[in-house]
Amino acid sequence: MRVGDVAVHVVRKDIKNLHLGVYPPNGRVRVAVPLRLSDDAVRLAVIGKLGWIKKQQAKFASQARETQREMVSGESHYYLGRRYRLRVVEQKGPAHVALRNLTTLELKVRPGADRDTRERALNAWYRQRLRALIPPLLAKWEAILGVQAASWGIKKMKTKWGGCTVPARRIWLNLELAKKPAQCLEYVIVHELMHLLERHHNERFVSLMDQYLPHWQHLRQLLNEAPLAHAGWRY
Repeated sequence: MRVGDVAVHVVRKDIKNLHLGVYPPNGRVRVAVPLRLSDDAVRLAVIGKLGWIKKQQAKFASQARETQREMVSGESHYYLGRRYRLRVVEQKGPAHVALRNLTTLELKVRPGADRDTRERALNAWYRQRLRALIPPLLAKWEAILGVQAASWGIKKMKTKWGGCTVPARRIWLNLELAKKPAQCLEYVIVHELMHLLERHHNERFVSLMDQYLPHWQHLRQLLNEAPLAHAGWRY
């Protein structure tokens, strides 16, 4: 559907309420709508949100983007919000990643390892780090909120920082969170667990976030203003 100069991807679902979102990197607009809602009703709902949509698209347009990493010594890479210089060391044996000081991220790989092999090794390290960071935060907030996730996982996601499959009580977290400040990871965990109390992003959801994590909007802004990872974005 096109509303003015805005292209809108409409998805019809067996849901009660309309949900509209604007997604990186270029401000794609997606609206999930109840099966009963007519096209005219959807169009009117989008028109009512055009000002907000344009504002979100402008934010994405001005947001810093990381260039594609070549995985060579001297490049900047991030871990928990801190910038490190990559140092690639070629040696026999399995790949290994380590923080050598407050400025250096050392990546050991076999001689001749190509760019993709180096990136996989670094991503495996990011995943390992997240797997260590997530459980204590989950346990902390499950106790505070009085909920429990049945399971959780880490995956690369292009349009969101986390997700919650409410019926299965499963939490998903974006691998890119390993690069962001630790408090941003905690915010996303709280956000996703909160969906076990309130499924939708409605007034009750906002009220619960305000109650349990009063500075959550600051953390959301901090996360969303961080440079977007380079990726071959496709929809």
